[in-house]
Amino acid sequence: MNTGLIWLSPAQWLPPTVHKAADALADGLVTAAEAEAMGYDRLPVATGLSAPQMAVRAAHRALDLAGTDAADLSAVLHAWTYYQGHDFWSPAHYVAAGAGARRAVPTGVQQMCNGSGAALRSAVQQLTADPFGGPALVTTADRFAAPGFDRWGGDYGVWYGDGATAAVVGRADEPHDVPEGALVLRSLRTLAEPDLEIAHRDPDTFHPAPHTASAAVDVRRTKKTFLAARGKEAFLGRLRQRTTEVLVAALADAGLGPRDERLRVVLLPRLGRATARDVYGPAVADATAAPTADLGEHTGHLGAGDLLSNLTALAAGAGPHRLGPGEHAAVLSAGAGFTWTAAVVCGA
Repeated sequence: MNTGLIWLSPAQWLPPTVHKAADALADGLVTAAEAEAMGYDRLPVATGLSAPQMAVRAAHRALDLAGTDAADLSAVLHAWTYYQGHDFWSPAHYVAAGAGARRAVPTGVQQMCNGSGAALRSAVQQLTADPFGGPALVTTADRFAAPGFDRWGGDYGVWYGDGATAAVVGRADEPHDVPEGALVLRSLRTLAEPDLEIAHRDPDTFHPAPHTASAAVDVRRTKKTFLAARGKEAFLGRLRQRTTEVLVAALADAGLGPRDERLRVVLLPRLGRATARDVYGPAVADATAAPTADLGEHTGHLGAGDLLSNLTALAAGAGPHRLGPGEHAAVLSAGAGFTWTAAVVCGA
């Protein structure tokens, strides 16, 4: 999908309270081997705010950065992976109201940890279909709180941090119309393998209500069954293959070759040192000679928000990964199901 001159102003809001990996190790929440494989230092932990409340805070930051009036937004797309604070409710409408986007059409996006990629894709499609409509707001938020979720031990090789991300996504006729500090979206590609959904599903039955099978979400249970049936190496091979394919396609759409020096870095999903080494490092190397970076040391995996958090690092004022004019970066995202997204952006 060629996006034309689409720009985005990303932002995030992370809670100030953190839990350190060293304390989790001392408390027996993780093993030394797990801490070494992950390689992360800490996780942000929300203590007084729900996920949608954090999303509203991130939304206001993104609107301020873009210089956009919430009343001008045409759409709000909110993505998440876990519980949003109420059982039967639309968090997307809450985020739209809290952001002041009362003329926008709110939509919830549920594509697991690729939620920000799916929401961004929908925003771009809407802007392309209706170039005279107002900009869109994309938000994500997750809070992986006990007792329903064990952020340290509920999954294999993933530590879950709380936080919210947002981006105002707009269309510009000329480069000088792009807001200061925004990123230009050069390409966006998504691939999926729906038959892999069983990796996160109990194969024997469907449940009538949340937490019927266990008091807390237990991703390890379903993954263990899946890997025993399909084989770990075969599964990792498919993850690597699809990651390479989506990145190659996105780079080609952006007009970047495998050794193009304009591509400064490829930012990875925040899934830890071992996953970067075993899956994403080899997959990226098959697509480009650009270096990779994992920015999850102080956030862990942000559920649906990794992609937008990484884009925020590329747009942040004086950050080490900030893109200058004409400099490019690729950002990878992946989610259970499975779905993969690659976005290529450049500095305005």
